[in-house]
Amino acid sequence: MSELVRKTMMTTGGPVFVYVDEEEDKIVRVTPMDLDDDDAPGWKIEARGHEFTPPRKTTVTPVTQQFKSMIYSDRRNLYPMKRVDFDPNGDRHEENRGISGYERISWDEALDIVCNEIRRIKRDYGPGAMVIEPSSHHLWGTVGYRHSTLFRFMNATGMTYADHNPDSWEGWHWGATHMYGFTARLGNPEQTDLLEDCLQNCEMMVFWSSDPETNNGIYGAFESTIRRRWLKELGVKMIFIDPYYNHTNQLYGGKWFSPQLGTDAALALGIAHTWLVEGTYDKEYVKTHAEGFEEWTDYVLGKSDGIEKSADWAAKECKIPAYDIRALAREWAKHKTMLAAGGLGGWGGCCRSPIGMDWSRMMIALITMQGLGKPGINIYSTTQGVPVDSDFYFPGYADGGICGDAQNSAAGAVLAYRMFNGVDSRPMTSNLSTAAAVHVDRMRLPETILDDRVEWYGRGFVGDSQEQQFHEYHYPANGFSRVQMLYKYGGSHIGTMGQGDRYARMYRTKKLPFVVSQSIWFEGEVPFADIILPACTNFERWDIGEWASNSGYNPDSHNQANYRVITLQKKCIEPLGESMSDYEIFHAICERLHVGDVFSEGKTELGWVKQMFYASDLPKVVSWEKFFEKGYFIVPLDGKAPSAPAFRWFAEGREQDTRGWISRFRPGDLVDQQGLQTQSGKIEFVSNSLKRFGHYDTDDTERPLMPMYIPSWEGHHTERIKKYPLAVLSPHPRFSFHTQGDGKDSFVQDIEDHRVFVDGFWYWIMRINPKDAKARGIKNNDLVKAYNDRGAVIFAAQVTERVPEGTCHCYESSAEYKPLGEPGHSVDRGGCINILTPSRFLSKYATGMATEHCLVEIEKWDRAELKDYKEKPLDKNHGGAEEKANWNNPANVPVGATIKEGQFYTDPNCDEMVWTEKAWKFSGSQWKGGQK
Repeated sequence: MSELVRKTMMTTGGPVFVYVDEEEDKIVRVTPMDLDDDDAPGWKIEARGHEFTPPRKTTVTPVTQQFKSMIYSDRRNLYPMKRVDFDPNGDRHEENRGISGYERISWDEALDIVCNEIRRIKRDYGPGAMVIEPSSHHLWGTVGYRHSTLFRFMNATGMTYADHNPDSWEGWHWGATHMYGFTARLGNPEQTDLLEDCLQNCEMMVFWSSDPETNNGIYGAFESTIRRRWLKELGVKMIFIDPYYNHTNQLYGGKWFSPQLGTDAALALGIAHTWLVEGTYDKEYVKTHAEGFEEWTDYVLGKSDGIEKSADWAAKECKIPAYDIRALAREWAKHKTMLAAGGLGGWGGCCRSPIGMDWSRMMIALITMQGLGKPGINIYSTTQGVPVDSDFYFPGYADGGICGDAQNSAAGAVLAYRMFNGVDSRPMTSNLSTAAAVHVDRMRLPETILDDRVEWYGRGFVGDSQEQQFHEYHYPANGFSRVQMLYKYGGSHIGTMGQGDRYARMYRTKKLPFVVSQSIWFEGEVPFADIILPACTNFERWDIGEWASNSGYNPDSHNQANYRVITLQKKCIEPLGESMSDYEIFHAICERLHVGDVFSEGKTELGWVKQMFYASDLPKVVSWEKFFEKGYFIVPLDGKAPSAPAFRWFAEGREQDTRGWISRFRPGDLVDQQGLQTQSGKIEFVSNSLKRFGHYDTDDTERPLMPMYIPSWEGHHTERIKKYPLAVLSPHPRFSFHTQGDGKDSFVQDIEDHRVFVDGFWYWIMRINPKDAKARGIKNNDLVKAYNDRGAVIFAAQVTERVPEGTCHCYESSAEYKPLGEPGHSVDRGGCINILTPSRFLSKYATGMATEHCLVEIEKWDRAELKDYKEKPLDKNHGGAEEKANWNNPANVPVGATIKEGQFYTDPNCDEMVWTEKAWKFSGSQWKGGQK
């Protein structure tokens, strides 16, 4: 082995050093970054006689740690592929998507097919008929991310974007914004300097539907683990409210409350009732900082509806003893308490459930009653809030990158004016004449294609005023054609969207004539494509990015990690096989469509990286040459402004002083800088914006004017519970990042808490209480079928008391979709729990997903269902990284295997790819019958 060269890379789960054997063009190992003496020192916080400073190293998630195995996975798409029975000039056999095999074709043929389809569809149907749809999260980088390169391509070619919903903070976006604003953060509260406030002043933390050891904030890896350890050492009490005994609770201990699924709002009301009747809330604060509190108090005390929301009432709903509820309320009121509601201040967890809007608003109600913004009292989960220089500008991935699209990203706030001068370089914005009229909601994409008409309200990732949510959309828009082409980019929705196999049914209809999949791995929805364009990982291309900073729809979010690490994402190896970067693929298509120069401006990816460098504040502190050589830069704290804890300005009635551009520019503000983004400038227990909308008292029953207990429409008060008695909690996964990291024969498969290997297949896990398991004859690692009227999924059972009786736990986001019969209409054994979750929105007028909860029945699986099923192997022409090893070894090839006429395969005799002019057959020792 030649001497290894160390390169730098940023990933969704942390910055790393990549050790490369350049002679072999191979990645040897990947390690977290260790900082050296030349890097800026870490922050220091003095609290209660102690000094706290972060370690001189970074942390990474399991996904990042296993990336080498994913890069060299045999599930990689390495060559352009065409579905074998797809003829763009004849019968397309759309009904065979998901079943047909693939044949390798050249890049020229693949690009010709794609470009010819784009020309045909645009000419005959218009740009509204071409929908482009990415997954929520791509591989890291401000140039290569979907908000950047994808949007530039989309706008250059004139496609319709499938609008994204805020899939990790639905209740905060659709509910909480109507109580306290923060639409630019999609309902997430500010988090500035809350670590310092917490270390100095907090006495108790309530982690409510919050498991930061699992969710890592979003991208912050295990940076916050040490913060919770410090709090524990300081004697800060920890309370956990979660139906599942989660990993953070397991690590740090503390009292565990396990409410019946879907009843968290009832528990919150029992706490509020105790405070009201015992007078243990901040009366002066709510008098000066809230509006509508008296009306809400009447509801809690039962004066308005005759139902007193006491601890005794709450106990019947949430199955937590009334004395425990009162004890929790009293303990909370006695201490300066931080409420960790979700994983990012306000993110994840219960907000993605059918009661998500009411739960999110109830969290704001509780913390308001105790004095939101006063020392030690805030919405804070420890995953953000470290001291940083927020005024040092470097764009996050949602700031638009190289596109400059101010409509679909946050480019218009800062980056577009620094990145483009309009002469040498220009932003590529939406075609407003089209974009203003045509929208597709990705959660209704199947219905958009299958149904005659689809209606919904609002756009999920638009950080405007609250009123934006009330705009009605329908598809197809007047005068526009229906979808004729789907350009799918990135991960699968079958494992992430509600009732996910709707997407499988969507693909298998003649109403969708053409599907392109541009993807790195052969998984999820890729087998439903007509043409597969193989993309490479970010380890195989150039980029630049800052750790954990998405900015855009979570402005000034670079305080997750303990250091602001900006990394030159160096091209570590050449793309495997014939895969290319997304930028190169998009550019190749644009070239054929005669807009190549418009798309690229003559720049390579490295050229755009350099332009991004000069658009940031980096040139003020480091030269391009030095940055290029070292590969990363730690933003120093020199000149950092005095501490300005989130909401302190609001609690003290001052002008907002939290740092970053969001405090200076808040789109859609209705009030001055001294108040919140609500009509009153206060926290509104009775929402003025919902009043203006006017549907709150008729058919928007899930989003009333004030935080209320609305029994879950997927809960124990429904008729469904009689047939499907087990409630399933399905939060974000621990060992993968959505579908990123799952499957692909990667290292994470070996973790028994992720998947379990049974009879030759890796099964996703369903956690079930021992009593429920015994009643169904289920033992640990038994294969079980979970089902309801939406579908059925096979899991490996994990029998555990970490879930109470009647409740199950199963992480969402399986990358594998493995139907045992017709796709979209049969049992899945890949582990897509979201096949069983509802596709219904949070409410008729709140276009948010509600996939955190569902009701099922579970039974031991009769494996006889496998008798007529044979696992479809990777197509021999698929081009996985291990292809030669498998197909050159006679032991791995069944006798009688054939290769069809007119396909590529690896000749075991000459060890190279050859073209078959006639069919070949394997005799047991060699291939016979064909000709080169």
